[in-house]
Amino acid sequence: MQIKKQPMGPYQTNCYIISEGGNDIIIDPGVGATEWVKANVSHPIAILNTHGHFDHVWSNQELKEHFGIPLYTPKGDVMLLQGSSWMPDLPPSYPDVEVEGDQTFDLDGTVVTFRHFPGHCPGCSTIEIGDAMFSGDFIFHGSIGRVDFPYSSPSEMKQSLKRFLQIDYDKKVYPGHGLATTISAEQRNVPYWLNAI
Repeated sequence: MQIKKQPMGPYQTNCYIISEGGNDIIIDPGVGATEWVKANVSHPIAILNTHGHFDHVWSNQELKEHFGIPLYTPKGDVMLLQGSSWMPDLPPSYPDVEVEGDQTFDLDGTVVTFRHFPGHCPGCSTIEIGDAMFSGDFIFHGSIGRVDFPYSSPSEMKQSLKRFLQIDYDKKVYPGHGLATTISAEQRNVPYWLNAI
């Protein structure tokens, strides 16, 4: 499995391309991601969103229509994809699959597992592929997603962090912003964040 990363837009939001078995999966195509994605895929089969914030989904529809591939978005955040007072200029996108809670999909032989960790936003999820976890804005290197945005929930974030603590395996974590980390490294930080929220 090969992973390509490119920070996109004013918030340097990480867009990922996962290549395996001759297929490419695109995760979180943000502001201005289209040309980079087009230059770095050979056989794209799906677009996956960790959540619905504009800086992670800006290029969803453009890429979906260009390649004719399905878009998977956590159900709780579908409302954020079609514009809001928060980001009225967001190009609307329309998922083909609304991911409900924890769900696993077989995308032409590549197993993809969404794990629902609300708090930063209602649909906030991680996506596990092989030995990698793409954590969106749930967990970062040494930090967690903010809980002071519209639709954020500090109480749900606390419950999500407690669930994250229960993961009994380790994987490399590729967050929506910044550097990679690991599940075990960030589990050590959870007690601090539970007290800080």
